[in-house]
Formats: sequence, C-alpha cells, structure tokens
Amino acid sequence: MNTKLTHVYLMPGMAANPSIFEYIKLPETSYEVHWLEWQIPTKTETFQAYAKRMCTFIKHDNIVLLGVSFGGMLVQEMSKYLTVKKLFVVSSVKSHHELPKRLKLLKVTKAYKILPTQLVSNIDLLAKYALGETIKKRVDLYKKYLSVNNKTYLDWAIKHVVCWEQEEAIPNAIYIHGDKDAVFPHSCGGNCIVIKGGTHIMIINKFKWFNENLPKLIEG
Repeated sequence: MNTKLTHVYLMPGMAANPSIFEYIKLPETSYEVHWLEWQIPTKTETFQAYAKRMCTFIKHDNIVLLGVSFGGMLVQEMSKYLTVKKLFVVSSVKSHHELPKRLKLLKVTKAYKILPTQLVSNIDLLAKYALGETIKKRVDLYKKYLSVNNKTYLDWAIKHVVCWEQEEAIPNAIYIHGDKDAVFPHSCGGNCIVIKGGTHIMIINKFKWFNENLPKLIEG
C-alpha cells in the first residue's frame, strides 16, 4: 500500500450525485480519489451541524477537499473542522455577497419556503437551479446526474444556499469559476482562477482542464 498517497475528496453540487466526477482522473501513483454523497438532512439541521456530520465520512488526514456549487459552499464549512492540504471551491461562491439578486430576493421574501415543493416533480426547474441550464435536449444527462430529489433535502438545500452567512472567502482556498456561469455570475472577481467559456457544469464538460491542472495546483 502506498502510504504517501494524497487523498482527494470530491463533493457534488445541489441535488447531484457524485457521478459528475466520473471524468476526473488524477495520477493513481500520487492520488486516491473519494466521492462524497449528499446525506438526507433533518428539517432543522443547521448548515454547520450538517458540515460536521459530513466530516465523519473523511477517513484520512491532510486531505484535498473539492466541492462544486452548493457542494463548494459545504466544503468551505467542512474545512473549518478539518486539516486540509488544499481546498478547492468550483462553480460556487466565496461568500453570501456573491449570491445573485434572485437568490437574495428569495431570502428577503422568504419565498424559498414555498419554492422547493415544485422541484421534486419538475426536473426542468431543478436543472435550472442546480445546473444553470434548462433541460432542452439534455434530459438524459440531467436524469443521470440529478438524482437527489428527496423533498426534505431540496427544501433544506435551497434554504441554506439563500441563507448562507459566510462574509469572506476562506484564506488559502483555491476558487475556480467559469466566466459563463449562469447560476453564480458574480464569482469571478477577487482571488479566483477563471476558466474561459466555463459554465456551471464545467466539472463535466471541461474535465480535461481539471485533470491537467489539479495536480499542479495541489502540489503548488
């Protein structure tokens, strides 16, 4: 057994299963990749308590932790309770200040309390909120990746996206964002690696960039 392996944990975005990482391949001589999965929260579970619970699935020390979208918000919370070698936040936000106006409006009006009920049966709407795109010709793609459609989870997840309270970016975190991200269009500023042409699902369709650059960024 190679005891010098760096363990890389990957957290998918809202409602997504970890197969979104199926094309992410890192050199097996140096890295072992672990997929994290969304757990169903309790209705009253805080984001911080959920992050602590997710930390129980981390079985190694000095890990690399990468999260996408809402998963990127989650890994930032998890990193407060772990020792991480590198923290990657992809297609997400550094703080609540980067949330788009439509999500800030949901918080102010508390409309998020009535919105999620529609999502369970409306994959088109779910795709728009989770991936930033409507369904069109990609119904099979979305059915493949968006499989976490539990109502309790969706209600909870949207609440904690719009009500996230982080004020500032995590020091030393590596933020990676696409300049064509329709879900979080205000996240390319500040300390951020910007991928030209990258959309909210660039972990899937720009996987070659990640495969080439993640090892450099981990060791850099």
